[in-house]
Amino acid sequence: MVAKILALVIFLVMFFFIVTEKFERHYVTLACGAVMLILVFGVCMRSPQAIFNTLNFHSIFTPDFWHASAEAGESTGGINWSTIIFIAGMMIMVEGMGKAGFFRWLCLKLAKLVNYQPVRIFVVFMLMSAFLSMFIDSITVILFLAAVTVELCQLLKCNPVPMILSEVFCANLGGSATMCGDPPNIIIGTSLHYAFSDFLTNTGLIAGISLIAVVIYFYICFHKQLAVKTGESAQPVHYPDPKEAITDPKLFGLSIGIFAIAVVLLITHANTGLTVAFIGVFVAILTLIVHHREIPELMQKVDYKTLLFFIGLFVVVGGLEQTGVLVLIADGISAVCGSNAKLMVAIILWVSAVASAFVDNIPFAATMIPVVQTLSQLQGVPLPTLAWTLSMGTDIGGSATPIGASANVVGISVASREGYPIGWGKYCKYCAPATVMVVAISMVCIYIRYF
Repeated sequence: MVAKILALVIFLVMFFFIVTEKFERHYVTLACGAVMLILVFGVCMRSPQAIFNTLNFHSIFTPDFWHASAEAGESTGGINWSTIIFIAGMMIMVEGMGKAGFFRWLCLKLAKLVNYQPVRIFVVFMLMSAFLSMFIDSITVILFLAAVTVELCQLLKCNPVPMILSEVFCANLGGSATMCGDPPNIIIGTSLHYAFSDFLTNTGLIAGISLIAVVIYFYICFHKQLAVKTGESAQPVHYPDPKEAITDPKLFGLSIGIFAIAVVLLITHANTGLTVAFIGVFVAILTLIVHHREIPELMQKVDYKTLLFFIGLFVVVGGLEQTGVLVLIADGISAVCGSNAKLMVAIILWVSAVASAFVDNIPFAATMIPVVQTLSQLQGVPLPTLAWTLSMGTDIGGSATPIGASANVVGISVASREGYPIGWGKYCKYCAPATVMVVAISMVCIYIRYF
């Protein structure tokens, strides 16, 4: 009992410091993870095996870690090294694409194709944000997209805030569609052994339906603000040339090729047996070979703080799992829901969405995975149904507030830096209703399809 209480206290302290942002979040999770290993596993439980299982280093050196011939037998507890390695590999690939000018070229190319009409750019950039976020981390997508949006809007003499708000929301929505689109999905997929195609045909379908509603919603909200006034031209005096964004044509072509390889490998990895860890390492190696002259710069730009944050987080959640705290939480939800599977889905979906609006959705998703596994065993509800519910709740809920997802923070920061501040009031006025709408659509889709 002492171990359970101490593990829960450490987890709550971790969450408090993550939310309050008094310290950088990777310091918080690493410190709490160290306390969990020493006090809970070492002092209270006196279990070297618990430490061994939570650190989970041994999994990296097994054939199943790289090829999924028997991946379903892999332990889901402790540090999920598949997630860490995959995210690191994709970070390197994305940095290589950015170095070659891919993202800036794509934004300017699409703007040129729609003749630099603000409303058309508004719609196209929403769709592009959602599509790119299916394969690339939404933070990276918004970082490049928001900067180009501000540049274009200054040329077109229109307010970039409506575009940035809609792009941020669509990035989070697009990320929910695939396994590699959002960190919670990567954790869910690698922990529960779901493939890229599993997400695409389940959460992807819900995201696709929701995207239609979202585009219509934001168009209704903002089209008048973006419309060209009578007597004014939407054409800038000097058009930005997309070709100028390409720093090196050869590297540009090779970077696109590597991205295409990554997409193909992710889509087919259920058939090839190649794990996401292998794919992450493979595309990273290809990127470093292509950008061999810039290896130190690319390696420096990798977000090591996020990787360390994940490692500490997995240790803390592993402590909750090893001590049985997560089983108690699952028992509590099970007692409230009884045998009502629809009520269980509603609770998981809306609680995940509300929680993710105010706290980081990554630790919440990591904490809930063992919970939904236990609920599935206790009540006989299919695990995939609960997994897709958790995915949509955590991915979409973060869109409701400025601090709910990292992409929101990045988008607002870029806008503020360029002189277009976005406060809580303005953000929530438009994005909170959109979030409620998408969560409601998700619940209806889950009920219709799985019950």
